[in-house]
Amino acid sequence: MALRWRFKVQRTSRTLFVVQGYCQKDHSKAGNVEGGLWVELLVEWRLFETASSDVVGRICVVIVVYRSVLRELRKSSPKKGVMVSSLAANFRAVVEQAQGAEEGRVVQRVEAAASFLEAQRKYKELLDRYNPLIDLTGEERMEATARRVDADTAPTVTSPETLHALQSAASLLRAQQPVAFPTETVYGLGALALDAHAASRIFSTKGRPADNPLIAHVSSQGMLRTMLPASYKYPPTYDILMKHFWPGPLTLLFPTSDVVPSIITAHQPTVAIRMPSHPVARALIAFTGSPLAAPSANSSGRPSPTRAEHVYHDLNGKIDIILDGGPCQVGLESTVVDGLQPDGNLRILRPGGVTVEDIVRVLDEELSDGNARPKVLVHRRDYTDDKIEQAPTTPGMKYRHYSPSAPVTLLLTSSKPPQGEPLDGMTYIRSLSTHYHDATLTTSRCKIGIISLSDSPLGLATLPNDGTQWQRFLLGPKQEPAEAARRLFDGLLTLDQAGMDVILIEEVAEVEEGLAVMNRVRKAASELQYVSF
Repeated sequence: MALRWRFKVQRTSRTLFVVQGYCQKDHSKAGNVEGGLWVELLVEWRLFETASSDVVGRICVVIVVYRSVLRELRKSSPKKGVMVSSLAANFRAVVEQAQGAEEGRVVQRVEAAASFLEAQRKYKELLDRYNPLIDLTGEERMEATARRVDADTAPTVTSPETLHALQSAASLLRAQQPVAFPTETVYGLGALALDAHAASRIFSTKGRPADNPLIAHVSSQGMLRTMLPASYKYPPTYDILMKHFWPGPLTLLFPTSDVVPSIITAHQPTVAIRMPSHPVARALIAFTGSPLAAPSANSSGRPSPTRAEHVYHDLNGKIDIILDGGPCQVGLESTVVDGLQPDGNLRILRPGGVTVEDIVRVLDEELSDGNARPKVLVHRRDYTDDKIEQAPTTPGMKYRHYSPSAPVTLLLTSSKPPQGEPLDGMTYIRSLSTHYHDATLTTSRCKIGIISLSDSPLGLATLPNDGTQWQRFLLGPKQEPAEAARRLFDGLLTLDQAGMDVILIEEVAEVEEGLAVMNRVRKAASELQYVSF
């Protein structure tokens, strides 16, 4: 899509300048304006190297913008011709900070800050209760959450209400109290990661087993370094993964150090660390001034919360603050990678928001100069390790997780049964209705929840009109596994709170985010049933 931009240009350094102006669709007939937006962008000065250094005026440029950027620009302004003040204030603050830096750091710092601001725009307005990535494709969403931010970039908060909420939450954290906050994956229950007493409050609040380790969350590379041995050097594969997926839904295993309490690592020699991309999470960690240990903000074993109301329903009365950052755009926990083994291969201990396909792709891109790409091995798919399951180095490996109060049955609709033929799907559903109606021994209707793909035979099927109270929750189309990932926990919690007698979940293909979806569903399900529709 071609856009025409009318800019006011201001030089900020030898190579960069700020443009502020009005953007409209570029039509063949002059004056045919269909919507427009005030925007501020950072552009390399070389695009206007013929202009004088003190140029201030109107310049027209035609720029091709990717549809995801165009979509965000449209949504960043409440109405035509209105400048979003929070974006403008953030941008001016960044430029001012960059101008005060040493000459050699100006370009690097401003480019990193501009990348951060773009990620913030994709969340709509910084720290507001809005979910801008809900309508992006999986590829666009991954790009948005994989923005790399300079370790020196400080959070900029323009809303007084948000600033007060962050300061209150940070004060509670420093007082060794737990706080619930949003991340791009799920809502986390945070406490000081380097304080054993504070971390113990996580275990007591959740009812979490002591041998289930925690993931530490950092807001910068400098904070990461404070948790590691002084002499430790990242393996090359970690440099690649952090370059592409930090901040974002990726957790890496590192050698632990003396500053990390054993309650965090469950007495293991490694510590799991990630850098979240959600601006509320990043700002809270930075305001607190310490890494935060943060498992999901729910009672242990329950489905992870992806909305603030999920946290309130579960932990109300147990914690003092829940920061509401809107629905989580990834919806499943982070991918956990162990790259510390002697063979140099990467082991996916827990699939999550970063897909195996994404990891393989970036390794192929970065190691295309002849260096052998390490294998990417998924636990329980490509290898098994009984020792790590008994003494886990990361959450989600030993105990049953993600289970609602209602029993969950996984409907295997595409997998072939080990023997015999699958049951007819509708016959099974009708028999299930009869079974639960008889089991209740009451005149009330039994309640059966169905979580399915929107375009599958089950999702399109007409359910029996037999007095059963059916409730559907759709995961989205087959070709959008990221949508299924984002909606899975919301579906489990929604149906559970509606008082279902049983919840049926349809199998999804174990590709891309579907691998993580099925990892969670298999842990949540108490029964498997092969069926065909």
